[in-house]
Amino acid sequence: MNTGLRSGELADAAGVNLQTLRYYERRGLLAEPQRSPGGHRLYPTEALTLLRVIKTAQRLGFTLDEVAELVDLGTHRHGRRTDSSLQRRASTKLTEIETKIADLQVIATSLRAALDAGCDDLTTCATSDCCPIPLADLGRGEPTR
Repeated sequence: MNTGLRSGELADAAGVNLQTLRYYERRGLLAEPQRSPGGHRLYPTEALTLLRVIKTAQRLGFTLDEVAELVDLGTHRHGRRTDSSLQRRASTKLTEIETKIADLQVIATSLRAALDAGCDDLTTCATSDCCPIPLADLGRGEPTR
């Protein structure tokens, strides 16, 4: 008799829905499970760990393509290239995230300044010399070439 987790059990334990399981199978992140004599999908218990790894990596900002590469790295440890290591990928992702945070901080500062200045209309504000929104720096009233 085959043992394992049925689709619903795995989805519940991992905090995902059934469609997510099927999607991950189609993407190659999860291996197609065995079937019970009754036709139910039976996932190995290791699938729960893999799902948790996938969801954690996504929360850390990795795309599903990047997650697939990271998971593939973990399953093919022999002959691993240092340029594709988790360390390098995490460092690259951290730089991307820090850049996004800096961009968001600039946006937040601009929005606070617009609120403080009482800006009510973007078009009117953008043509004003005191407009705090960076758009105003693009050349007030001058056509771009």
